[in-house]
Amino acid sequence: MKHSYRRARCFWLVAFVVSFVAGPLTVQAQTTTRESFETGSKTTYPAGPVTLSTGSWTFDDALLGSSALDHKNGLQAPRLTQAGKLTMGFFLPDGASTVTVQHALYGAEASSAFELFYQSQSCGCNTWIKAGSTVLASSPALQTASFAVNVPGAIRFELRKVSGGDALLNLDDFTVTPFTVTPPPVAGDNDHLTMGNPSGAVTDVNSPTNYLMRKPQFALSYHRDQGKPNWVSWYLAPVWLGSTPRQDNFRADTELPAGWYQVGSSSYSGSGFDRGHNTPSADRTSSVADNSATFLMTNMIPQAPNNNQITWAALENYGRTLVGQGNELYIIMGSYGQGGTGSNGFAQTIDQGRVRVPSRVWKVIVVLPTGTNDISRVGTAGTRIIAINTPNEQGLTSNWGQYRVSVDSIEQATGLDLLSSLPTAVQEIVEAAIDNGPTQ
Repeated sequence: MKHSYRRARCFWLVAFVVSFVAGPLTVQAQTTTRESFETGSKTTYPAGPVTLSTGSWTFDDALLGSSALDHKNGLQAPRLTQAGKLTMGFFLPDGASTVTVQHALYGAEASSAFELFYQSQSCGCNTWIKAGSTVLASSPALQTASFAVNVPGAIRFELRKVSGGDALLNLDDFTVTPFTVTPPPVAGDNDHLTMGNPSGAVTDVNSPTNYLMRKPQFALSYHRDQGKPNWVSWYLAPVWLGSTPRQDNFRADTELPAGWYQVGSSSYSGSGFDRGHNTPSADRTSSVADNSATFLMTNMIPQAPNNNQITWAALENYGRTLVGQGNELYIIMGSYGQGGTGSNGFAQTIDQGRVRVPSRVWKVIVVLPTGTNDISRVGTAGTRIIAINTPNEQGLTSNWGQYRVSVDSIEQATGLDLLSSLPTAVQEIVEAAIDNGPTQ
């Protein structure tokens, strides 16, 4: 089965080629903006304009400090008091991917917090939207705070001191990385997307139901309106396995675009559903950072406890057994439908309707003897493709083998184009087959 998602992927490939033939496209990276606050002058706190290297800013309850107690890179830095604000009086034309700003206490003042807000010119309004989390400044040395924004089009920013009263706060070196659309990557050995991008997902805030996120540990398509991934894809080989213990640090994913709801560690509390990993914790034990990444909530689905802890645990253990037998695996997992049965009974959503409970949970595992040129080896002797599709409910056992299906059947149910990097002729053969190999 080949779907419209393949056409979407081809569009990005054509766009990439055209950029060389016909000149730059809107997806081309633009210039990073950096305000060092080294130009301009303001020596009092009342609101007023300041002309800086990037343009005119308004400083309110803020000045440009140059004393020995101001922590700064260079000769001066903004110093904020009370509810101090630094506001851009102009728009950056190329949007923003990330924003960084340095912060420190003035002298040995008490701690205070600040927040970043943005305003999009396209909305034609005066609405300010908070980006990322509140940052607590508690160090007398400059620290760097980073905010994921991921907003295209003309944009401007405001920094607000939000706590600490008359305690003084230094900010410095404000840097904006422009917004870019990341097209689907070209497949290569040992990449999390070697077998393809099943939905043609792109890293574009205008694609909120099919938003591509690429972590060092896995890749995924996120559905903002369902509060869960459409699919997660990862590569598994001995290099990813070690002795790192389970971190259990479930947390929101702050790399989601600004303004999107972030599912939190407690969003599933009392729901009767597990925070079910897509990429398992035990598949990423080579380092603390790798294991910790699997506890991001963008890697989770509301999963019936028995389904998660019994059926899927058995399949995951079997996958690692295959790696121990000299294989490397390419794994794609996802969910679809609405409504599952957890330990508290049936539910369609949790977290006040912000997270959809799927009715089905599926996985595809491509098993290859360790080697190179992986795409070309799929469909040859020794290749095994395991596809399973289970109901999201409690009454399942560890016998995952009874839920084996064809890849084609999962494509028909989801509209995805799985294993899309394979030649069409190979896909037609391997995706129609149902695995009958051992289960332990």
